[in-house]
Amino acid sequence: MLNTGVKAPDFTLPDQNGQMHSLSDYRGKKVVLYFYSKDMTSGCSKQACAFGELYPQFTEKGAVVLGVSRDSSERHKRFEEKYGLPFTLLADPDKTVHEAYDVLKEKKSGGKVSIGVVRTTYLIDEDGNIAKAFGNVKAADNPAQMLEEL
Repeated sequence: MLNTGVKAPDFTLPDQNGQMHSLSDYRGKKVVLYFYSKDMTSGCSKQACAFGELYPQFTEKGAVVLGVSRDSSERHKRFEEKYGLPFTLLADPDKTVHEAYDVLKEKKSGGKVSIGVVRTTYLIDEDGNIAKAFGNVKAADNPAQMLEEL
């Protein structure tokens, strides 16, 4: 996980509609950047829906929410439509941004070791610096936690 106070790595990724977004596009706004493992899974759906429900409150506080996973833009589009998500989902199938934000870690499950996404959320300030960093967040609680941090 990246440390607070450092410049957040800039990136350019496609959203669920195929439009490109760079972190630098959001300079002047607070950004809640959250990394999750996969669209349509139980925990990730709970987290996305909770961010969606609270989204008006995030915008009132001058913040944008960006969700990032390794899924494709097309899969993100289906996820957005299924749950009526009002915020941007970014596709990082090459894992470049996941690696830049240090969210891929070794995980053990059933005796097998693999590399997977650690559910992580960063709060990035208006100048593009990491203001807060939260690793191993609880999916359902994370959106309310981030709203409180604003």
